[in-house]
Amino acid sequence: MSEQFSVNRELFDEVMVPNYAPSAVIPVRGQGSRVWDQQDKEYIDFAGGIAVNCLGHCHPALVGALKEQGEKIWHLSNVMTNEPALRLAKKLVDNTFADKVYFANSGAESNEAALKLARRWALNEHSAEKSQIIAFKQGFHGRTFFTVTVGGQEAYSAGFGPRPGDIDHAEYNNLESVKALISDKTCAIMVEPLQGEGGIVSPTPEFIQGLRDLCNEHNALLIFDEVQTGAGRLGPLYAYMDLDVTPDILTSAKGLGGGIPIGAMLTTAEIAKHLAIGTHGSTYGGNPLACAVSEAVIDVITTPEVQAGVKAKAKLYVDGLNAINAKYSVFTEIRGKGLLVGAVLNERYQGKAKDFLMAAMSEGVMTLVAGANIIRFAPSLVIPDEDIAEGLVRFEKAVAKLAS
Repeated sequence: MSEQFSVNRELFDEVMVPNYAPSAVIPVRGQGSRVWDQQDKEYIDFAGGIAVNCLGHCHPALVGALKEQGEKIWHLSNVMTNEPALRLAKKLVDNTFADKVYFANSGAESNEAALKLARRWALNEHSAEKSQIIAFKQGFHGRTFFTVTVGGQEAYSAGFGPRPGDIDHAEYNNLESVKALISDKTCAIMVEPLQGEGGIVSPTPEFIQGLRDLCNEHNALLIFDEVQTGAGRLGPLYAYMDLDVTPDILTSAKGLGGGIPIGAMLTTAEIAKHLAIGTHGSTYGGNPLACAVSEAVIDVITTPEVQAGVKAKAKLYVDGLNAINAKYSVFTEIRGKGLLVGAVLNERYQGKAKDFLMAAMSEGVMTLVAGANIIRFAPSLVIPDEDIAEGLVRFEKAVAKLAS
């Protein structure tokens, strides 16, 4: 039966809940780091679906895994396990500090599981009074009510009634602010090993090591939210590997599925035992289809050439953006790590990050923002160098329009 209506941006306003404000562009197909819209206009993808499409669009290894598993079995309840989930869990355990894996469908769900586990561990190992969670201002951990409260952005958690309690926020990269909050009643510190939504802010070595030391001192768990920084985004498989600090719990999603919804919580056997049978669960978590694709992602991104390529491609972005800035003087700095790069707007362009995003879109390059003053780039980890060069040419045209 043929469609009796037009599928366009106006239809969004007609049928969708208005919590998003999408652009007029509706992409219909992608290949590698290029995307085409309904009018067949081409875009270079520097956004990666917000750090999700870590191998670009329609990567052969992912398409192959999807087709192969799609003709076998898609979903089972967790009354049973399945081969793709077991293979993926084994690869995650073998490549990280972790002994055990819990699968979910998203970063928020993975963080929810981590926070519930931390509270249950504290209850079982210590007491009901040991329930405080410390997180960080401008942090982001998801949109469930628990994770959005732990996240340090008031605008996302206000207006929904009473919030989960015993959650406090310190300042990122300010160890003294953590010391002022922590006590033996703290059960966990949750932190991004590079703040993403909060502005592409890297931690100082003293800060991140200090968090580990404080957790050890107060018998608290250190949780790394690696939803955005993980899956090879910063170079190593997970960001903690370059920080000489090992968390007790790590959460992963976004790039882990390369575009298929999947999340994971990783931890040690000693901590994992506190999520005993019946304490937590997920209908779709660990389904064979998602796990088969994620296994293909892990196989590709753990290769030495991809991990080395991330660092080389990151230099192309930083050098290219600095060259643009030398001409137009719009940024105060280019910051970040690996292929999570932030261009920070200077005083003349405060609050205009979205304007740069829209101008870039009109020139045929997709970017992101991280707040009102930072343009964010989170492309495919295997984006061809020529696509980076062409995308930066297009981005420069956008900057030239706004800087003139």
